[in-house]
Order: sequence, then C-alpha cells, then structure tokens
Amino acid sequence: MPAVNSRPCFLTPKPPKPDYPLFVFLPGMDGTGQLLRTQLGYLEVAFDIRSLAISPADLTNWDELADQVVELIAAEPKSGQRQPVYLCGESFGGCLALKVMQRAPHLVDRLILINPASSFRRQAWLNCGSHLVNWLPAGIYPVSSMALVPFLTAYDRIEPDVLQEMVTTLHLVPQKTSVWRLSLLREFQMTEEELGGISVPVLVIAGAGDRLLPSVSEAKRLVNCLPNAKMVVLSDSGHACLLETEVDLYKILRSQQFIEVPEVEPAAPSAIISNSVGH
Repeated sequence: MPAVNSRPCFLTPKPPKPDYPLFVFLPGMDGTGQLLRTQLGYLEVAFDIRSLAISPADLTNWDELADQVVELIAAEPKSGQRQPVYLCGESFGGCLALKVMQRAPHLVDRLILINPASSFRRQAWLNCGSHLVNWLPAGIYPVSSMALVPFLTAYDRIEPDVLQEMVTTLHLVPQKTSVWRLSLLREFQMTEEELGGISVPVLVIAGAGDRLLPSVSEAKRLVNCLPNAKMVVLSDSGHACLLETEVDLYKILRSQQFIEVPEVEPAAPSAIISNSVGH
C-alpha cells in the first residue's frame, strides 16, 4: 500500500491523461482509495483518474475535508481547454461529495453517488451501534470489523482475493479514526433546499441488496431533491458494489448516457484485479 500524506491527497492509479475528463473518486470509511482498483481497467478508457486517500490518523471535520478536496481538484494541472470534472463518492465518500458540491459547484460538471451514506443518521440501529465502537476493548476492535463484512458485501459476487483485500483495508483504520468517522456520519445532513441547489447532472447508483443502508429508498429521496438527477438500481448488488465482478461502472455511465466518449473495449476483469494502486 502506498504511503498516505498526513493531509488528504490524490493517488494517481493510472498514468495521467490530461486531455481526458478528470474522474475524482472519494472512498468509503476506509479512506484509502485502494478499493477502486477493480474498476480502473474499465474507467481508464474514458478518464484521467484520481482517488482520494485520507490518512488513517485523520480526524478532520466535514467542512475541512471538503475544503481540502476542493483545493486538490482546483490544483489539478490543466492542459489546453478545461476538461469536465466527474466527482464520484461512494458511501462515506458520497456524503463528502455532497459537501464538496456545496462549496465549489463551479469545479464539478457531473456528480456520481454510489450507495451514499447520507441516510446514516436516520437509521436508529446504526446510530446506536456506532456508539459502541468507542467502548470496544482494543483487542476486540480488530475482530469486530469482520462482523461488518456480511453487511458490506454479497459474497457470491466478489472474488476471494478482492474480498480479502477489503478485510485487510478495514483493519487499517484505527479504532479512534473509526469512532470519529462514524460521528461524522451521525451528524451529516443536508436540507432539501441545500440539495436543490446542486444543479449539475447527478447519477445515484443503489444496490438493492445493500444490507447496511436503505440505499434504494435513499436514492429515490435524493433524486426527488436534486433538480437534475436520475438513479440506477443494481438488483443483486450489496453496499460495496464496486468490488463485485459483474459491476462495471464505466458501462453503467455509458448506458445512462452520462459520459460522451468513443466506444473502446475495456480490459478483461482478470487483468483488472491484478492492478496495483500507487501515486
């Protein structure tokens, strides 16, 4: 795993393509940006890809995190005519993406939300359960993350090595950081008026098999609030749908006419799984 700066930074998992649209991925609770790698072979045919990495020790609030992401996007080098910016947030990263849109709507051309955790605070069992993480003995905490795996994944849709990488990535997040990020999810909220101010095209992707959050009903709520949004429901997918073998984010975007790029055949899934993420 590449070193992560003390401040949030962008990883460049594929060679830069400054003449392509910029695709910025904001990850879930793990904050590593590593779990996008199963999608890289598909997405690289259309995008110049960046993946946000947040230090395991980072205890930054929503406002500061959003400001730092805005700075990173604004600092991306430009080549000739400005290329469109696609902002993609998954779970925790979906909440962060919405905060970024509040701060700098002029920097982003299209927004993609994948099982966003914006409904977290309205789920009583999650609110109660998230408080318990603070009281777990240090020796128990690493084991407790395994209890989340059935809620995050559909086992039969993820390759064993990818599943193992997800578990390893969850173990990288210290208990103090998990407690902090869960507190951010408990306090996250955006009013209908605030959501209505996001005018860029938005695609909300929801896994109907999500056992962690009511992603389909939340997607419907968001689409009703966002003025230029539509939704896609993945009928068999779980919360961590981007890790699933049959999920191809590039094809989803193409099928929804959310991107305009030449038709190019992506790399085979077996080649994608072997890719490594670096700076």
